[in-house]
Amino acid sequence: MTLVRAVIVVWLAALIALMPGAARAEGVELAQLSTRRADDGLELSFTTRFELSRAAEDALHKGVPLYFVAEATVLRNRWYWRDARVAQTERTWRLAWQPLTRQYRVSTGGLHQSFATLDEAMAVLRGQSGWHIAEPKDIEDSGSYYLEFSYRLDVSQLPRPMQIGLQSGFSLSVDQKRGFNGDFSLKQ
Repeated sequence: MTLVRAVIVVWLAALIALMPGAARAEGVELAQLSTRRADDGLELSFTTRFELSRAAEDALHKGVPLYFVAEATVLRNRWYWRDARVAQTERTWRLAWQPLTRQYRVSTGGLHQSFATLDEAMAVLRGQSGWHIAEPKDIEDSGSYYLEFSYRLDVSQLPRPMQIGLQSGFSLSVDQKRGFNGDFSLKQ
């Protein structure tokens, strides 16, 4: 009887492994996260690794734009009360497929860039360097600070029917919390 159970368990495990991406966990890996103190404040650089799920790619090619959001918050430790938010900033990228020109378009703020392939467009979305996140007056040398960073595919900006039914295929996010060294570089 145990041999039959073992065969069934192996068969089910193989079946689950062969299922499409809906059963597998899709995620974002934070490859690099660093800060640098500059004359005009604190700058953040990050690099991520991820691939769009099949459902997200299909939605993109059907005219649904995808929004990626990076948030950075600098906080100062306080022993007597909740930690003080020193600086908070957010950056949003919009990825869209343009069927007439057969190009992918990445927009942030008022800037737009077009790319011939999805891989080229995704390369822009996977990282940022020299992002200004805090003013010099906000980060004093005396004090203990830390950074809260998150990067995600913003499913709240998808059309309402997709938010209800297909959210599992669109879940991409990473959160990180790190303290600063004395020179405002991040602790490992």
